[in-house]
Amino acid sequence: MQTTFTISTTGSGLYEFTRDVTRWAGQGGDGLLTLFVRHTSASLLIQENADPDVQRDLQAYFSRLVPPSDDPSMRYLRHTMEGPDDMPAHIKAAMMPVSLTIPVSGGRMVLGTWQGLYVFEHRDRPHLRKVAAHLAVSA
Repeated sequence: MQTTFTISTTGSGLYEFTRDVTRWAGQGGDGLLTLFVRHTSASLLIQENADPDVQRDLQAYFSRLVPPSDDPSMRYLRHTMEGPDDMPAHIKAAMMPVSLTIPVSGGRMVLGTWQGLYVFEHRDRPHLRKVAAHLAVSA
């Protein structure tokens, strides 16, 4: 089984799409789910979905770790034509996963109690992010 999820972002941040994947994966049985974000300036994460401070803290951490290209500490960057958030977004995407593999049992993803699936948008502008999904079901 394969599909593509489209996640609408409004700027930098984490966007949960666990419910969409749960609904779709429920059509299968036991197997292995692979998710892949089809962009070079966004990432995928499995992260806590109970306390929104976790998402805010992650965003703040990576913003401090990789500031915009107009920050004096980032003067060495050459790829700046697409705005001060672009190359830092590529760096963040290179540091974090762009694909995830999740076991599925009885049509349910085997996630922990507080785990959710997120697109981590690294750009400041809104985007439509595509996440390809493949569920390989056991015979």
